[in-house]
Amino acid sequence: MHKIMIALAGAGLLALAGCASTTPVKAEAPQAPAKTEAAAAPKAQLTEEAKQALAKAEADIKSAQAKKALWIPAQNALKAAKAAAEKNDSAAVIKHAREASEFAQLGITQTQYPVTTISK
Repeated sequence: MHKIMIALAGAGLLALAGCASTTPVKAEAPQAPAKTEAAAAPKAQLTEEAKQALAKAEADIKSAQAKKALWIPAQNALKAAKAAAEKNDSAAVIKHAREASEFAQLGITQTQYPVTTISK
């Protein structure tokens, strides 16, 4: 057992010594980004449907929070919807906002279920 431990320690030292002898790669100097037509084009705006879905999700989240029924996935979906809104990605905003609304409503519905007991 003692010989195995010495052999493993020796192998570990050899591996570390091999990693220490490698030369680091030099980072290249950052280059200025080239101007593209996409950068010059005006930013896309969110669609009206996306704005409404985001507003509904925010209202549903506030309602669930007031009833102490807010689920963490609902919060995460709302954060994702807001991040997509900053990028003006209407499809992602709608998807995540609907998901946030659904989870918030499910959380509120869950409060209406009967309380169960494990043992008496």
